This record gives sequence, structure tokens and C-alpha cells, in this order.
Amino acid sequence: MGLEILFVLAAAFGAGVIDAMAGGGGLVQLPALFAAYPSTPHTTLLGTGKLAGLAGTSSAVFRYLRHVRLDWRLVLPAAAAAFAMALVGAWIATQVPAERFRAMVPVLLALVLAHTLMHRDFGLQHRPLASGRRVQALAATGAGVIGLYDGFFGPGTGSFLMFLFVRGFGLDFLHASASAKVVNVAANAAAIILFGVTGDILRNFGTYVCRIEARKQAEIEAARAKEEGRLPN
Repeated sequence: MGLEILFVLAAAFGAGVIDAMAGGGGLVQLPALFAAYPSTPHTTLLGTGKLAGLAGTSSAVFRYLRHVRLDWRLVLPAAAAAFAMALVGAWIATQVPAERFRAMVPVLLALVLAHTLMHRDFGLQHRPLASGRRVQALAATGAGVIGLYDGFFGPGTGSFLMFLFVRGFGLDFLHASASAKVVNVAANAAAIILFGVTGDILRNFGTYVCRIEARKQAEIEAARAKEEGRLPN
């Protein structure tokens, strides 16, 4: 195993810890990929990052669904729109020259980091809006825009979705986080499909990260079970 993979795996583990605590792990993982593989096509790094992100986010979704009741009339239209638009965003990423895309990375990361740091204290109250057609259309539109960004780049998508569900639809932090994870999985899956078809994924690295994410999520679940008294100390 090369030093590059070890470095990126360490970053992936750190990103997973950050995601588990507060979200925003993509701000660590994707820059690590770009730093470790400066000559690798940006689409390959984006696809690999999506695969790693999908592993952790999917595990989080299954964990949330055991404890949180979601408004699927709101979440499903949002997830469908995010899936469709993430395909478009990923395709756009394949059309951008590599040098231009790499020049955009620091600027995008700085903007996403600023947004993430500015919106950490919301979602204290749960006052969801009634899921009528207008609300569903707004959810699909907002998630579609975010899905387009996720397919094109990605870091901060969870934070943007959280902001959408809290400020747009009155969800508290827990329900917004669970809803955002579901939509994020849909967007990641769409991008992986497109990047996978074009061969833009480092499959060996993705396999390593999936194993790390599975182990990390198992440890989180075991710790949660002990806290709830379902497992002996």
C-alpha cells in the first residue's frame, strides 16, 4: 500500500469522525485526494470521494431510520430531484478542463467552509410545514440545486441540505439531519453511477474506505447501544 493511499485513508478516517460529530467531512477528504494525487484526473478523484462518502452516509441513514420518523412526502421528491440533478452536475464536471477545475477547488472550499461555520446554531425547534404540493415542489427545487452542486463538487452538501430543511421547512436538527442524509445518499449514488460508467473511480481506494466506514459505523452503533443499555459494558 503506497504512502498516498495511507495519507488519504487517514484523511478519510478523520473526515468520518468529523461527519459523525458535526458534519463537513468532505472538507477534509476531497482536498486530501487532490493533494495526494496531483496528476490524477479530477473526475476520478470526485468519483472516488463520492464512493467513500456514500459508504458513510448510507450507514448513517440506516441508523437514523431506526430512531427518527421522516416525512417521506417531503423527503422523496427532494431525493428524486437531487438524484437527477447530481447526474447533470457530474456530467458538467467531466466537461471542465482539469487545470481549470483544480484552480476552482480552493475557492469553492473556502466558500463552503465559511457557510458551514456560519450555520452551526440552527435547528433547535421542530415546526414542520404541512407537506402539500407547494412544499414538495419547493423541496424538490432546493434539493435539485444542491444535488447539481453535489454532482459537480460535493463538500458541504450535507450542510446545505440541513439549511434547506431547517430554514425552509421548519425541521429541527435531528429530523433535518436524517432527511439530509437520505437526499445526500441519492445525490452521491447518481454521481457514482455517472463517474462509474466513465471509469472515473479509484476502486482500490474506494474499497479500503468502505471497509473503514463500515468498521467506524459499527463502533459508533456499539457505543450507542451501550449508552442505551442494550449491550453489556
